[in-house]
Amino acid sequence: MTKGFGSRVVLTLLFLLLSFVFLTPTLVSKLPSWWKGMMPTDKIHLGLDLQGGTHLVLEVDTVKAVEGALDLIATDLEDTLTAQNLRYKRIGRIAPDKVQLTLYDKGTSDNVQAQIKKKYPEMELLSPSEEGGFVNIQIRMNDKVAQDRKDKAVAQALETIRNRIDQFGVSEPTIQREGINHIVVQLPGIKDPKRAIELIGKTARLEFKLVDENVNAAMATPGTLPEDEELLMEKKVDQTTGAVSETPLVVKRKAMITGDLLTDAQVRIDSQFNQPYVAIEFNSTGARLFDQVTAANVGKRFAIVLDSNIYSAPVIRERISGGSAQISGSFTEKEAADLAIVLRAGSLPAPVHIIQNETVGPSLGQDSINKGLMAGLIGVLLVVVFMTVYYKASGLIANLGMVLNIVFLMGALAALGATLTLPGIAAIVLLVGMSVDSNVLIFERIREELRLGKTPSAGVDSGYDKAFLTIMDSHVTTLITAAVLFQFGTGPVKGFAVSLSLGIIINLFTSLVVTKVVFDFCLSRLRVKKLSI
Repeated sequence: MTKGFGSRVVLTLLFLLLSFVFLTPTLVSKLPSWWKGMMPTDKIHLGLDLQGGTHLVLEVDTVKAVEGALDLIATDLEDTLTAQNLRYKRIGRIAPDKVQLTLYDKGTSDNVQAQIKKKYPEMELLSPSEEGGFVNIQIRMNDKVAQDRKDKAVAQALETIRNRIDQFGVSEPTIQREGINHIVVQLPGIKDPKRAIELIGKTARLEFKLVDENVNAAMATPGTLPEDEELLMEKKVDQTTGAVSETPLVVKRKAMITGDLLTDAQVRIDSQFNQPYVAIEFNSTGARLFDQVTAANVGKRFAIVLDSNIYSAPVIRERISGGSAQISGSFTEKEAADLAIVLRAGSLPAPVHIIQNETVGPSLGQDSINKGLMAGLIGVLLVVVFMTVYYKASGLIANLGMVLNIVFLMGALAALGATLTLPGIAAIVLLVGMSVDSNVLIFERIREELRLGKTPSAGVDSGYDKAFLTIMDSHVTTLITAAVLFQFGTGPVKGFAVSLSLGIIINLFTSLVVTKVVFDFCLSRLRVKKLSI
């Protein structure tokens, strides 16, 4: 008997047992209770092309990210100059890449320039200019810093969208960057695509702003307001009739607190009115600011603004300490839940626009499955017939190895929680051909050895030994190609690469170990004197 026969038999049976264990949740619709406590319960996940869902391509407005960064710098400079009692007329962004400070005198200008160089060394400080008795200082974000900010905005948007989708509860989503400012999102099996799209696209810029009640908001227009104020609408929905009304409010343009300081957001139900609201928690910095702002503005209205829409504008009755607050409005429970999700996941650093939206119906997915399975079945049958006719009994051994190849591969996909896509099915069909190709190399070597007069046992051993390096070389080169496809490919290509990579490794095992076990068993236990090859 060939050396190591027993260990190879045990290894083959072990892999076969594990494959069926991991495939059971996929093959059996209802698992017994004892199984769920001890055994794997995950099915093979189906990709978007097989079970239907939504495919989105999002474009991140990276210019807005740069503008937002400059607005923060302008606000920070306002706070710095105010804290140091340095007088200024105006500080604000005047272009997508520039902030201008308008000062009253040259002495202040020298001081301010020194502070800007120290605080923002990455910014370009342009030469000051005088106009109408005022000194204008401009700082510009150079192209390299702007590009870095844009790249970070896309990366942050990617993570924010991923967090939102994870909390939304979509199984096996695909979220990845494509190109300079595009993000591809695939949501397989999603039941409410419209809600998911709204959730993904919300900028969710949460701001707390003071309401200016000295201005008649009903008569105000954006052109008549001071530069530091803006006109926003407070929307209210009548829960009985569903009618939406809008009330104009004039608020300070500068936010007192932003949603960046939040640590948590949860839906709660108001026990008095039985209405849902969102309870929010601030971090230590936010709690301190919220305490200071509410203490300094008791009796004033505080507008809670999300994406330029006022959700509510309550009156500050007393100082609020502890870092807790609530956002109330005319919410349904679903709207409150979605608001809590976007606040927990964080705001998008820049607006995102949906430039491609495709919904794949489940009927199309089932049709793809049927066609893929049919193609695979026809391919397997043709190979089985060819191998049986051409290599006779040895061809049956190759066919057994091919079937085990598929079983092992499906078991590996289930064990790793991989997603099966239509290109993945194509990879499996390709592996059927690769499986028998390895056996053809081995069988031809065995034939050569038998023609030289060797015994069946010696011919099989020699045939496997001489074909080993050829088979190994071809599989390693294909594995390298699959790795490149996985690294640089998009969703469907990655699905193909995963199935191909696993199949290559498994095929090496079945071709060089499993079929050899069958030959050794036939030659030693069944005492076959002549090979049917």
